[in-house]
This record gives sequence, structure tokens and C-alpha cells, in this order.
Amino acid sequence: MRELVEFRSADGGTVLVEVEEGPGVVTRGGGRGEVFKQAQQTFEEAVSRIQPAVQGVINQMLSLTHRPDEVCVEFGLDLHAQAGAFIAAAGATANFTVTLTWRAAPT
Repeated sequence: MRELVEFRSADGGTVLVEVEEGPGVVTRGGGRGEVFKQAQQTFEEAVSRIQPAVQGVINQMLSLTHRPDEVCVEFGLDLHAQAGAFIAAAGATANFTVTLTWRAAPT
């Protein structure tokens, strides 16, 4: 079952995220008859949890002997009211799509 979780933002606003239902979070009214859960951290704090993994992938790709001109990393992101953000996984593995681009040297 899916539910709405409210994440505070650093600028004082809020971000509503639809997530799979999880136990142990405070439920509160959302206005207009809506009920949603309050996240225990800001949206920015939740998303910052995946930064080391993303930065690690980028750093490794840029440290290649034949450094690419461009690195693109795609991944699924899950948000949880208590745990924050984490890289989405299918089964026991997390999936990244990495695209490296080299441009020919000017002649």
C-alpha cells in the first residue's frame, strides 16, 4: 500500500512523496481530508544519504586512465519516512546505469 510522507525542506517548505507504507511513523492531518506521515528528517538530509555512493561511482569513472569527457550515472532512488533516501534495489543488488562518453580530439 502506498501513502504520502511529508518531508520538510531546508527553506521551510515541504515536499510530499508517495512511498510504500511502513510502520512506526507519526501520522498527522494534511488538510482537505488528507492524512499523511511526517518524515523524521528534511528532504535534503534524506537525499544527502546517497551522495557518498554517487560521488564514489563518479570518482572511480573519472580516475580511469583514459578519462571520459562525460560521465552519466542513473539509479533508482527510494525515500522512506524514517530511513531517508537509499538506492533502489531489485532483489539483493542495486542497479546503476553508467554512461561514459569520449569525444575525439580536435584535428
